[in-house]
Amino acid sequence: MDTRELAADVNQTLRDAILLLRRVSADADISTPRLAVLGSLAENSRRMSELAHEHGVRLPTMTAQVNRLERDGLVERGRGDDDARVVTVAITERGREALRAGRAVRIDYLAERLSTLTASERRAIAAALPALARLSKGA
Repeated sequence: MDTRELAADVNQTLRDAILLLRRVSADADISTPRLAVLGSLAENSRRMSELAHEHGVRLPTMTAQVNRLERDGLVERGRGDDDARVVTVAITERGREALRAGRAVRIDYLAERLSTLTASERRAIAAALPALARLSKGA
């Protein structure tokens, strides 16, 4: 299989996986895009512009998303240490709880789905994870 064919297959498979996880989370208290933003903040606070870039959206779109998260007490805004014009966003404890709950729903669902695969299929997925991680870190 050539690189373009592989790229097309990876694109389709990742798309299908993302849509599957969105469907699983459809009835959750927090939407998939909001959960993704909280996940970006799990390790440390970030500049609003960094969040927008990471999520592939324009700054006004991210601002609207952060406004909703802030309204619900899941994040809080701050200012940059070196430049007061810089807006930072940090996850709150309530946001961490929402992130844990949202991830748990997805992980439980995936664990159930993975349990239906053969041991060989699960090993193949596990073997592919490092390469997929490298692929996603290249962006």
